[in-house]
Amino acid sequence: MAGRSSIRVSLATVVFLAGVAFAASAGADSAAPPILPRQFAGWQMQGAAQASREAAAADPTNAPLLKEYGFTDFEAANYKTDDGRTLKIRAARFADASGAFGAFSFYLQPEMAREEIGDEGASLGRRVLFYRGHIVVEALFSQESVMSAAALRELAGMLPRPQGNASNLPPILAFMPRHGYEPHTEKYAEGPLALGAISSPLPADLIDFATSPEVVLGQYATPTGDATLMLIEYPTPALAASHLRAIDAVHHVAPPQAGVTAVESVGPFFAKRTGPIVAIASGPLSRSDAQTLLGAVNWDASVTWNENTYFDKKDNIANLLVNIIILCIIVGALSLAAGVAFGGARVLLRRFFPGPVFGRADQTEFISLHLEEDHAEGSPARPGGPAESSNLS
Repeated sequence: MAGRSSIRVSLATVVFLAGVAFAASAGADSAAPPILPRQFAGWQMQGAAQASREAAAADPTNAPLLKEYGFTDFEAANYKTDDGRTLKIRAARFADASGAFGAFSFYLQPEMAREEIGDEGASLGRRVLFYRGHIVVEALFSQESVMSAAALRELAGMLPRPQGNASNLPPILAFMPRHGYEPHTEKYAEGPLALGAISSPLPADLIDFATSPEVVLGQYATPTGDATLMLIEYPTPALAASHLRAIDAVHHVAPPQAGVTAVESVGPFFAKRTGPIVAIASGPLSRSDAQTLLGAVNWDASVTWNENTYFDKKDNIANLLVNIIILCIIVGALSLAAGVAFGGARVLLRRFFPGPVFGRADQTEFISLHLEEDHAEGSPARPGGPAESSNLS
């Protein structure tokens, strides 16, 4: 008995250890790849990269905000070239491209110059900020160089990329007007912490992040002054309509015109709804300028009907034509082979079995009429008279 019990315990232990090893190997396989490469464009990493899954390691001051954007992990490394230049790189990875864009927009400053690095980049002196997919990178050079941007472009191409829908940017960004937009003022928020950090004209309780809205904000130049345009996209048009009514009720709205409302308790403040989007224009702008700015925001319903095109071997017209041609060739070849076989068989049968059954004589008899004129010498033939003789053979 004791022996059997020990055997059972040993088998259970083996099975447990095998399960633990399998889970560990599966976890290792599914682990995210390192963010920063060992070298790029002549820059060599010095030592090992400092990695952390704590948002405080990336930004101790704004760690909760990074978590709201979907922060996952962080790496920092020092690089050096053969000529002694140094480079410090800090890279934060997020769950998707929306979170990376939100963090990038949070750190972006209006005075920065635009750079063609990654999906979007900007620089200020020796500091360069860009994002690529779901990764935000901050680079600090020891000295500026004409090849700094080219080196970072190569680095951006080596960064790991998100998979599937995680690579998509927020769709609401496409509804921001381009006319009058002031560069590097676009901000994106997914929660109340980010909303409080981007100087929103509305508090978070009115926006109601429990319904999963997306918020984007930007600064625009108008003839009467700078204005703030904020777009709030809700999952459905019904939610957008109910939240616009709540905004109107809180601010005691009196509609000046159909479709556009002014919130007088906070100064010049105009709002409208288009589909699931609530657009709000605020700042020192006139009603006509507000209408022009809000009029550039229009949501169009797009209905997609997916049907099976049946573009397969059976229903492809090209394959049908090819099969018809092949069929014609096959039928022609069979006809030619049948004709040759039939003719050859007759020749062989006539050769080996001559006679009336499989063959016939070389000269086949047939009925013929031999009509001849027979008259006396010097006697003319009688016109119209019958023939004097006939021979039927």
